[in-house]
Amino acid sequence: MKINNLTPYDFLNTRGLIYQTTDQERLKKLLNGEPITFYLGIDPTADSIHLGHLCSLRTFRFLQEAGHHGILVIGGATAMIGDPSGRSDLRSMLERKKVEENLNQIKAFAQRFIKTTGDNPALIVSNNDWMKDYSYVEFLRDVGTYFNVNVMLSAEAYKKRLENGGLTFLEMGYMPIQAYDFEHLYKTYGCQLEVGGSDQWGNMVAGTQLIRRKHDKEVDVMTTPLLLNSRGEKMGKTSGGALWVDQSKTSVYDFYQYFINVDDKDVETLLKWFSDMPIEEIKTLVSGDIRVAKKRMAFEVTALVHGKDKALEAQKTAEDIFSGNGQSQNMNSVAVDKNILAAGVGVLDLMTRIGITSSNGEARRLIQQGGLSIDDKKVTSESMIVKATQPFVVKKGKKVHLRVDPQ
Repeated sequence: MKINNLTPYDFLNTRGLIYQTTDQERLKKLLNGEPITFYLGIDPTADSIHLGHLCSLRTFRFLQEAGHHGILVIGGATAMIGDPSGRSDLRSMLERKKVEENLNQIKAFAQRFIKTTGDNPALIVSNNDWMKDYSYVEFLRDVGTYFNVNVMLSAEAYKKRLENGGLTFLEMGYMPIQAYDFEHLYKTYGCQLEVGGSDQWGNMVAGTQLIRRKHDKEVDVMTTPLLLNSRGEKMGKTSGGALWVDQSKTSVYDFYQYFINVDDKDVETLLKWFSDMPIEEIKTLVSGDIRVAKKRMAFEVTALVHGKDKALEAQKTAEDIFSGNGQSQNMNSVAVDKNILAAGVGVLDLMTRIGITSSNGEARRLIQQGGLSIDDKKVTSESMIVKATQPFVVKKGKKVHLRVDPQ
């Protein structure tokens, strides 16, 4: 089966979604041949997925459309350990109840991006299903014997933790469990391919090595690129942290506005990854007015995550705010006790209260730099008292607009 008249491999490669693979020629044959079973793993360490998951989820969906059979493994077991990859500190340990709650949320969000009904639906499982009754001693005998500690310690996954002298035996167990996931899926479903982000390369390859040593069979992994901007910096981070799919964590407007403000050089890549536009149409678009291209890109990514109606609403909100009046019915807002505002509140206290800044010190620096205004009037004094009985708009720089509603 072809996607947009391209073989599955060429389609993914042209969109820039193939970053690394264990064997390129074998991967071509796998993707372009008869349907295979593949899997993607996501750990429920939070109750939502974020922008960083989308490349792998998009790849998952494209492979389904090519006729391949996908398994989504939500790490109910591995989340109890925490992936040490790229970490300089130990992840906070989650309670079983919280992991289960997160697991259900991740499952619901992931279903927006992969096929779970109709023809060729994805199978969604938790690796706790096959780990919960596996005794520690038996696991060490069955799996642990195939792992050389010297090799593990040289893996990128453990490098930062080693540099900081804090690698724990708990974290060392993460790689063997993820490797066993692949073996279990290979034995149970004939799974031949694991898909995941490039930061998971070491953990993923460990699965192929386990299967080779135990079963004398070759299986493969394929990584998608990390979301890096043209300067090599990680994308998808806002002042509040990750860019979440859950709109209660990242509003639709903030999501849209994030992409409006990305570097011009990143527009083409983001359209390739997160829109269904043909490659030639993308190239034509970005070769013209980059502002038009960026607006289209921000809409396409927001529509992918939140749907067209909410993307249109976010687009209109942005146009209203930046058209000159600085306000919109749909702009982000926060309620503040009307009695506090009527009596008057210090501007530093107010900025931290409404979340524009994280501390009085940050608010003070913002004022000193000329980056704060209230109803388009620049705040020049850190001792200013704000009194109000009607809604007003606080602006932080050019990008952050927040309506304050006395209630």
